[in-house]
Amino acid sequence: MSTLLRLATAGSVDDGKSTLVGRLLHDCKAILADQIAHVKTVSEARGGDFDFALLTDGLRAEREQGITIDVAYRYFATDKRSFILADCPGHVQYTRNTVTGASTADVVIILVDARHGVLEQTRRHLAVAGLLRVPHVVLAVNKIDLVGYDEAGFTKIAKDVNEVADQLGIADIQAIPVSALVGDNVVDKSAETAWYDGPTLLEYLENATGRIDNSQQPLRFPVQYVIRPQTDDQYRDYRGYTGTVASGTVSVGDQVIVLPAGRRTSVAGIDRAVVTATSTAVVERPSAVAGEAVTVRLTDDLDVARGSVIVAAEASPGTRRELAATVSWLSDRPLTVGARVLIKHTTTTAQAIVTKITGALDLDTLGVIDATELALNDIGKVQLKIAAPLAADPYSSNTITGSFLLIDAHDGWTLAAGMIDDEEGELL
Repeated sequence: MSTLLRLATAGSVDDGKSTLVGRLLHDCKAILADQIAHVKTVSEARGGDFDFALLTDGLRAEREQGITIDVAYRYFATDKRSFILADCPGHVQYTRNTVTGASTADVVIILVDARHGVLEQTRRHLAVAGLLRVPHVVLAVNKIDLVGYDEAGFTKIAKDVNEVADQLGIADIQAIPVSALVGDNVVDKSAETAWYDGPTLLEYLENATGRIDNSQQPLRFPVQYVIRPQTDDQYRDYRGYTGTVASGTVSVGDQVIVLPAGRRTSVAGIDRAVVTATSTAVVERPSAVAGEAVTVRLTDDLDVARGSVIVAAEASPGTRRELAATVSWLSDRPLTVGARVLIKHTTTTAQAIVTKITGALDLDTLGVIDATELALNDIGKVQLKIAAPLAADPYSSNTITGSFLLIDAHDGWTLAAGMIDDEEGELL
């Protein structure tokens, strides 16, 4: 089990996400004394009790409106492991921020107000978690104290959410009754919920597993930069290809294919820079695994540039100029057939055109409905034709080479986050 866990919060407006995060950080002793004193002073000035939400809502607009707007990242640790937490906004217009926060999460905590039950935004955030294939989802039924710690109400909400999760293909979901304000079942067990025999939120997080280990997948090495120093005799003939190993393991002597050219060669060497306070040295490595930034040298002089992908010879994804994909539309401007965009896939940026919109997800029925366009926050199925070949995998098998962004070519704004479908191309 990895010692680092990435998690994100999601839920509707005023479900208590920031309060829950603040309570979690406070009870884990992850808040400095001066910050606690400052929040206490601000809370007293407002005439209220200690406001845990102020520990995460850092923007002036957030504090004035009592909402979360930006994604707030927090780092904390317990004796068992370390955490990177993304506190995401709940408003519909900020769903794009939730997509950003959940895209790298191992666990998504979805809050539901015990008084209101499952809402449209709950379904939307569950759909985002399913779309991004987040391994674990925690259903935090918050404000359980305001319904008198009612077991029946908690059970009904958990049942409703599990039905939605089943339709979206979310396999692992844990329901926990909590009160962020009081602290019930956040870090410590609550005596008020004797009927609940599951873990507290912190217990669950400390024992949750992360995403699938990318090092066990076939090699994918997107090239970011070509190094040719030509500065002195030692490196005059040096040619190396730098990047981060997206998946798999690369070792000296491995047979590889360079895409999109399709040329076969072998790995001649692997170098990594070691930087200290006084010097920088290049160290040769026998191998490198997913997540490591290295420079790869090849046996043959091939046409390799930024955007090329070095892949395992025995497990090449090939290249494609047409994609069927599921996208989360993040722009105020609707997406229509014929739209010309830029696609950013690993280290490649190419022109693309939307040739078809197959359908959109109906958040009420969770079925696919016909659509001629996608509006802000819609999740839909599209087909793209691309000007340059991409070395791409389905998102279900590789979340790095199976994902992409759509970008406005005129102003550089991000339009959509996309996930490449399997051959059958089912939505979610």
